[in-house]
Amino acid sequence: MDGVTSDNPPGTAGLSALRPQLPSPLVEAADERFARRGLRLLLKRDDLIHPDLPGNKWRKLEPNLRAAAAAGADTLVTFGGAYSNHLRATAAAGRLLGFRTVGVVRGDELADRPLNPSLARCAADGMRLRFVDRGTYRRKAEPEVAAALAPADAFVIPEGGSNAAAARGCTLLGRELRGIADVVAVACGTGGTLAGLAAGLAGSGRVIGFPVLKGGFLGEEILRLQQEAFAGRQGEWSLDERFHCGGYAKTSPELESFAADFESRHGLPLERLYVAKMLYGLTTLAEEGAFAPGTTLAAVVTGTP
Repeated sequence: MDGVTSDNPPGTAGLSALRPQLPSPLVEAADERFARRGLRLLLKRDDLIHPDLPGNKWRKLEPNLRAAAAAGADTLVTFGGAYSNHLRATAAAGRLLGFRTVGVVRGDELADRPLNPSLARCAADGMRLRFVDRGTYRRKAEPEVAAALAPADAFVIPEGGSNAAAARGCTLLGRELRGIADVVAVACGTGGTLAGLAAGLAGSGRVIGFPVLKGGFLGEEILRLQQEAFAGRQGEWSLDERFHCGGYAKTSPELESFAADFESRHGLPLERLYVAKMLYGLTTLAEEGAFAPGTTLAAVVTGTP
């Protein structure tokens, strides 16, 4: 893949060299837990879009990377927790396209610990990690705090990559599933993927989002993103808050058992923080009788382990 150097600023030509696999594959998963209720389960393999920028990370980052290139920026600044897939994808994009990257990481206590595999991958891809205390992190959008965290000439991408541009980028996911799935399931962190997915379906199906954080705040954030991106609520969508397993980066024995069983049934390794929680929720809903016989369900596989 053709990267760029400091003598050849990042540009949209570099983005085309990434060669994403779009539309992402859609495969049927034969599973008696769904079949016995007359349901069809499809897996939307967004994890196969790109080896370094899989799933919704590509869909959300691509429009932001184009905007950064158009603005002539050579540095990307973004935010995330210690296990953030978004930080990892942004670092990879920087390596591939020649952007310098800075990751502002929630939790200053992490600076004194060995890097976990996610942050180690970020560092290996050239990302400069800046650890901040949790109070400062919560105030990252305030002008004075933002100015202290990001160089004036940097292009700032929000936590999770979720902004209006990202939501518009995720409409393609909805268009790829339009007329195929009656119900689409997706894991939600910051809500940008669901915001665009629901808009892209354009009334052709409904979306169920499974938040991976607890707190009950995500609905308002999705509405805000849709207002900014589309001037109002778009599509039919809802959230099921029962499957966060204690919060972000947390799992439970029940989730681990479900994930191991699903992997055995389908030969698909499951990323635990997002994908496993979504599939656990969708399977539970199916077993609860939440879907009418004849319903086609599509589960979006947004990332890899």
